[in-house]
Amino acid sequence: LISGCGTFTFLSSAVAAVSGLLMGYELGLISGALLQMSSILALSCKEQEIVVSSLLFGALFASLTGGFLIDRFGRRLAIIIASSLLVLGSLILVPYESYGILIVGRIAIGISISLSSIATCVYIAEIAPQHRRGLLVSLNELMIVIGILFAYISNYAFASVSHGWKYMFGLVIPLGALQAIAMYFLPPSPRFLVMKNNDEAARKVLERLRETSDATKELTVIKSSLKDEHQYSFLDLFCSKNNMRTRMLVGLTLVFFVQTTGQPNILFYASTVLKSVGFQSNEAASLASTGVGVIKVVSTVPATVFVDQVGSKTFLCIGSSVMAVSLVTMGLVNRNIHVNFTNVCRSQSPEDFFLQRPRNLTGVTNGSLKDLFASMASPERLSFDAQRSPDVAKTGELNRTALAGGKSTTGSQMESGEVPVVLKWLSLASLLVYVAAFSIGLGPMSWLVLSEIFPGGIRGRAMALTSSMNWGINLLISLTFLTVTELIGLSWVCFIYTIMSLASLAFVIVFIPETKGCSLEQISMELAKQ
Repeated sequence: LISGCGTFTFLSSAVAAVSGLLMGYELGLISGALLQMSSILALSCKEQEIVVSSLLFGALFASLTGGFLIDRFGRRLAIIIASSLLVLGSLILVPYESYGILIVGRIAIGISISLSSIATCVYIAEIAPQHRRGLLVSLNELMIVIGILFAYISNYAFASVSHGWKYMFGLVIPLGALQAIAMYFLPPSPRFLVMKNNDEAARKVLERLRETSDATKELTVIKSSLKDEHQYSFLDLFCSKNNMRTRMLVGLTLVFFVQTTGQPNILFYASTVLKSVGFQSNEAASLASTGVGVIKVVSTVPATVFVDQVGSKTFLCIGSSVMAVSLVTMGLVNRNIHVNFTNVCRSQSPEDFFLQRPRNLTGVTNGSLKDLFASMASPERLSFDAQRSPDVAKTGELNRTALAGGKSTTGSQMESGEVPVVLKWLSLASLLVYVAAFSIGLGPMSWLVLSEIFPGGIRGRAMALTSSMNWGINLLISLTFLTVTELIGLSWVCFIYTIMSLASLAFVIVFIPETKGCSLEQISMELAKQ
């Protein structure tokens, strides 16, 4: 696996990718923590929504300002600042039990994960050798999915512990601190050193990273490409010079498809599918949501390992086409399953909810799908879309699964008598295939492509801009999703997502360059010519 990139390069990338682990954990965490906090602090639905969205506002803020920080002070320093901020945010959250502090802490954590997600992608792309860059950049994505999985496991583990949420928040502190310290001993990005006219240091770093005694050749290439790029200002991202405007549009469109193919939203429905397949108890549903997490991890692995041989473009095509197929299946199946839901948005004390689980399941009246979605305008709705980060555009679904299915916040039950067994399993299977397809294609690959298509002098700011676009669309889609679903019904929503997946397939084939085996400099020159 490590062959062809030095051990030191691999280690540096792995330490940087711990950001991903921390980020995934923070994103997946809130669903379980919220249950306990809302009962202890007696939070209203609105307040729960704010607690969760505060992370998003921090993230949006950081993605608007973080790019300048990354281009000015360096990628490595940005990662160190981000993980220190995460530690601080978590330290605030643990000892106090107050609503205000909770929000301050979540905003700090939001800024931290957003900053680190941009910085980590850029840092790894710049230290990686060209034929291993895909593997190393996707390592970050892999870590995110693993982080989400850990969050589910910790939600499950601390669910019945009193003040379990403090442990959940506290678990990241040692890891964040360790990463900040470890990053301090790692080299800065050689491209950043050249940007700051520190060629000698850049040469030394390259020699360590490549384990050779002479890195002059690579250094010369980096220097000549940066000479061309140094004159970029932020506004040049929107000019036709060197094709920058086209590159920016390609980046923004890609991010647009990550959001609009519905991964964040369709899985509102995941827990319900799981209940319908017979996961009647909450624990079963929460374990099942962990299962969705496992699928994400398992399908991200091959994408990470083979990306340099197969190329990101191929994976994007495979992912989009499989998503389209599974969405059509899901839409057709949902036309035949009639779902009855009702929603519970009220704080319930943990003991209550452990003792009276049967009541939660049987006392469910037959609401319509409409009730569910109307009610999702309550905290579940924003909360789960709100807590995701760009490259984790796909974590919301899991939280929803854990919260809606796993933890009795949404009581939902299906008339299991009416649904043919085949349809149940088909529905579940298409859901899982959909999750897997996303984790192979749009999940990891879109961020890899983004870290490749922009020239170095402005890469941090360009990534930050696409990233803030990502948070923005995310908010927008989360806000309109329920209204739309109410108007046209879930199966039509699936069909719209199908159309989006096909559109993204066409877009990838036409506009995304095949970048495997090219150096960042070659890619930049090719794109400038087009």
